Amino acid sequence: MADASPILLELNQLTKSYGSGKVALDGFDIAVRKGEFVSVIGSSGAGKSTMLRCINHLIEPTSGTIVFDGKDTTKVRGRELRRMRRRISMVFQNYNLVYRATAIENVLQGRLGYKSAIAGALGLYTEDEKRRAFEMLDHVGLADFAYTRTDQLSGGQKQRVGIARALVQDPLLILADEPIASLDPKSSRTVLELLRGAADKFGITCLVSLHQVEFAQEFSDRIVGLADGRAVFDGAPDALTSSIVSEIYGGDSEEGEQ
Repeated sequence: MADASPILLELNQLTKSYGSGKVALDGFDIAVRKGEFVSVIGSSGAGKSTMLRCINHLIEPTSGTIVFDGKDTTKVRGRELRRMRRRISMVFQNYNLVYRATAIENVLQGRLGYKSAIAGALGLYTEDEKRRAFEMLDHVGLADFAYTRTDQLSGGQKQRVGIARALVQDPLLILADEPIASLDPKSSRTVLELLRGAADKFGITCLVSLHQVEFAQEFSDRIVGLADGRAVFDGAPDALTSSIVSEIYGGDSEEGEQ
């Protein structure tokens, strides 16, 4: 990923406060380039999930600005929001799959943002979309499980279905919220290799929240350390010293992350 790549995502002084008085984000800034793989690390309650969910408006920020693909998307609504979300995929810690549906049916849901409400409800997909969904399942190593219900898959396989769904959406940006938190080390590595490959092979920007510092150092172009809603580190993986890690994780919040 070249340093000269244009900026895809920029958050400026982003804040999020809840009615309880808890401040989840406190003037957070970040600029992420096209094709860059950025890991965000920090303890539970540091603001990682809140930050990711503000980007695609699953959570509305209290103040600050969000610029995505050259457009201020801070206050987008309705059709504009739907159009923006087409190009921002999300990979969830808990997979967020329809378990009674097959793997291929779950992957095709990545195309819903391009459908009318009626076509989406009826599951009307083009032959090209179906072919692309199979290609993405094959890409994540699950072609043989295309017609398997996802409740019959392992955790690592479920997350790979989630990644295939994210890729078939044709995104510019993938947001991955603790994508390996529930997985064993082997499955975790496979998932991160697939996300890293999305950046390297497809030029997709990846913004990934992680607890595992070693994986963040291995797979990232850049690491951002969050503590109490603020960035306390933003730099290359080899610049992340043990003392900085201690600073990032030193003030564990008693509350779970919002």
